[in-house]
Amino acid sequence: MNPQIGKMSPFIVMEVLERANELQRHGVDVIHLEVGEPDFDVPECVSQASVEAMRKSKTHYTHSLGDFALRQAIADFYRQEYNVSVNPDCIVVTSGSSPAILLALMVLCEAGGEVIMSNPGYACYRNFVLACNGVPVDVPLCAENGFQFDVDAVRRAITSKTRTIFINSPMNPTGTLLSPKVMADLAQLGIPILSDEIYHGLVYVGKAHSMLEYTDDAFILNGFSKRFAMTGLRLGYLIAPQKYMRSLQILQQNLFICAPSQAQYAGIAALQSAAADVAAMRQTYNERRLYMIDRLRQMGFIIHTEPQGAFYIFADVTRFTNDSYRFAFDILEKAHVGVTPGTDFGSNGQGFIRFSYANSLENIKIALDRIAGYLSNFVC
Repeated sequence: MNPQIGKMSPFIVMEVLERANELQRHGVDVIHLEVGEPDFDVPECVSQASVEAMRKSKTHYTHSLGDFALRQAIADFYRQEYNVSVNPDCIVVTSGSSPAILLALMVLCEAGGEVIMSNPGYACYRNFVLACNGVPVDVPLCAENGFQFDVDAVRRAITSKTRTIFINSPMNPTGTLLSPKVMADLAQLGIPILSDEIYHGLVYVGKAHSMLEYTDDAFILNGFSKRFAMTGLRLGYLIAPQKYMRSLQILQQNLFICAPSQAQYAGIAALQSAAADVAAMRQTYNERRLYMIDRLRQMGFIIHTEPQGAFYIFADVTRFTNDSYRFAFDILEKAHVGVTPGTDFGSNGQGFIRFSYANSLENIKIALDRIAGYLSNFVC
């Protein structure tokens, strides 16, 4: 077996979900606040475009980089949203953002290449790096600093083997937006930036910036799953510097051929016609965000930094326990609410629980009532 696999950690949120599903099969009513999946249906324009693509038999292979009309729509979107110029030939359309992460790391990392990333940070980043024979290098984030990157700490982590700096804004699990100053300072370090922008569009306080506003030496990860609630359609993309495109195309041709054609046509409709749907979803998420922040604080959870984007709250549970992993599974078993232990996001996630508000306000209220009841009988 590849020894890199032995270094990988399980995706704990999936283990919570799988145990929750097992409980549900035995008749237990579980409310899911663990998974990061929008609970909305796709916008009607997306649904219509998908059906129309099927009716017109647009179900064949597209160009390996993606249908040109979609790549042009993505380029137009980045010009409108961030005032940056993107060449459609510098875009690879992928089957969700995960293949885009894999492609980017494959062209950036040879064996032993180092990837600087945050701790806490999205659980799968580390395992993607290991899958590409790279070496994850953690830079700790702390609540006292608003979970912002310490640029000096990043600078100290750079070695001759550093191949990229991996950022995510809005961040999973904290909902934090990287400040424009931090992004500009990172761009000045002379290392390619791998920027996951999947939660752009779901911002409630402040403004999300693309790394392309600060440097051309950037790989931009984005997709349609979060902003447009298109998780099952599996559609993402990677924007990359021109010099890497031929290598990315060869990898795409061999590993994935192309992204699903039907989803690509739906993606064009999303970018061109779903702005009102996104605005409505964002408003609903914000209502849930505000309610959950208030309730959690009333219950004794500490929220050091209120989330500005995405749909997560990273809550400090050290008042209740020094083992957030056990705490999360205990909440599932006894309160029948799925939550994610902070340890899923790195060692600096110990002492935290991630709550997702990608569920209805009605369900969130019931879930928090259950947790409040659980805490009233909780013994550390």
